[in-house]
Amino acid sequence: MANFVLVHRAWHGAWCWRRVARILAQAGHEVFTPTLTGVGERSHLLKPDLNLDTHILDVANEIKWQELNNVVLVGHSYAGMVISGVAEKMEKSIGSFVMLDAFLPETGEALVDLQPPQGRESFLAAERNGALAMPPRAAAMFNVNEKDRAWVDAQCTPHPLKCFLQKLTLTRARERIGKKTYIRATGYASEPFDRAMANARVKGWRVYQVPCGHDVMLDMPERLATILQETL
Repeated sequence: MANFVLVHRAWHGAWCWRRVARILAQAGHEVFTPTLTGVGERSHLLKPDLNLDTHILDVANEIKWQELNNVVLVGHSYAGMVISGVAEKMEKSIGSFVMLDAFLPETGEALVDLQPPQGRESFLAAERNGALAMPPRAAAMFNVNEKDRAWVDAQCTPHPLKCFLQKLTLTRARERIGKKTYIRATGYASEPFDRAMANARVKGWRVYQVPCGHDVMLDMPERLATILQETL
């Protein structure tokens, strides 16, 4: 049985993993779904100095203090940035590394650098205006299934802006992890994620494609749980 650490995307929280976590737990696995500082039930902790390093520590400390080994570390979307940083700190504790429709950064890149021009400008404009956080984007934008859209919109909270702007320093710890997987949600059109999937293929990662919107854990939780268990 494995230790799964599931890291949510921007504007979300542990709540989005509930369905998948239940399936994995019923199969006998240990499942951890840390909510990143400043969002979800930790939205009261939002403050100006909160950045990507904070979120990397959120997850690294979960692994450290829960004394987890042979972790299946899963990062959704923005959390591709987070788990790439976590690999730098906790490489020896990670047995399988999974990007779920996620940004796949190289050293020196921030999430804003991986955006198409229009998206990049929205982050930079927020920075110029002195914004603390980026407001959530509508679930419909991410092609979340219609039944869940109103609920997802109600659950989302603003995301600390500096998390999108901070550049990562990577030393290829991610690449040294033995098992690496990229999962692409083909029902959500995204040039950055198409590029990430192509890069993962070039690197020799295992690649899956699932026919649903960006929030795979909500649209296809059973299929996602099956894939995650195949990454062991």
